[in-house]
Amino acid sequence: MKRLLITFVFVSALCPLICFAQLTNHENEVISRLSARLKTDVEFDNLGGSISAVITKDNKVIWANAFGYADRDKKMLADTVTIYRIGSITKTFTATLLMLLVEENKISLDDEVEKYVPEVKGLIGYSDKHKITIRQLASHTSGLKREPDLGNANIGSIDQWQQKVLECIPHTSFASKPGSDFLYSNIGFAILGLTLERAAGEPYIKMVQQRIIEPLYMKDTFFSVPDDKRSRLAEGLDNQSGTVNTRVPFREHSGRGYRVPNGALYSTPTDLAKFVTSFIVQPTLLSKASIKKMEDIPYVSKQYGLGLTVHSGMNRNTIGHDGSTAGYTSQFIINLDSKYAIILMRNYNQGSTDLNKMAYDVIRDLF
Repeated sequence: MKRLLITFVFVSALCPLICFAQLTNHENEVISRLSARLKTDVEFDNLGGSISAVITKDNKVIWANAFGYADRDKKMLADTVTIYRIGSITKTFTATLLMLLVEENKISLDDEVEKYVPEVKGLIGYSDKHKITIRQLASHTSGLKREPDLGNANIGSIDQWQQKVLECIPHTSFASKPGSDFLYSNIGFAILGLTLERAAGEPYIKMVQQRIIEPLYMKDTFFSVPDDKRSRLAEGLDNQSGTVNTRVPFREHSGRGYRVPNGALYSTPTDLAKFVTSFIVQPTLLSKASIKKMEDIPYVSKQYGLGLTVHSGMNRNTIGHDGSTAGYTSQFIINLDSKYAIILMRNYNQGSTDLNKMAYDVIRDLF
């Protein structure tokens, strides 16, 4: 009981627009099963890692909890204000910034990228027949490969990410013709971030901070974790190769090279809840029309709009995104009909919990 009370105090202090609500019997049943499963899975994985989770309804947090250790060596338990990397959920922030700039008439979805970043003409295979648009970058239909063929592209300080992107361009090629296929591209989203910066005439990081993070009172979301909040940063446990590696996640706290607009943000479950709930009820950042555009799926794609994974069908009218970096995985899903949302964060890569399936199952069961 003491730990839950502490969590409540943190959320109340940091999140004036979100407060806990009374659970219904059905919500209690679903959440009890989720809690038991997460606790069991973290213990079974036996890595000394953690999973933190939040469930929201409309614009309220109805449940928040954490299981395991934020730092196994220090025996520091995780909680719902533990800081994790959110990986590719950063793409949803970038797409949101894109739509804000569209609303400000500073950019158009169908603008050609070379209008703002003429350096893209240096892409391998670029020609008049292979021009790419803003919409194609944001929907992963630009035809660009997932990664550039440049060694150490993912190494470098955060204040030099633009230069790293420019260095990657001559080493980035097409896997298909722009607009003809869906191909998830990290370098594509990095180029998108640079394009937004050039179009607005303002630094990308500054725009995300001033147009998204600050208006939503997100006090625990950053591109670089401040020194005074490092004590709440979960240690990244990269177990993708079968052994636990802490060296790479630790190194990447100093920078991820070109991977800023596509995967550099940190947050907490309770802080990310403010961003997630901004898409439902009364949208607080974007107009409903802009959010609808983000949900539009290009005909060559099956499930991806603009910075959002989109599913439709019985009890599955959802939007969301996942994220994975060395030592961290994350997931958020919103059911647009029921207005429930779930956020899951973990400080290791592979484990008993399939975050994607777990999130969809919980959202379905809550409906």
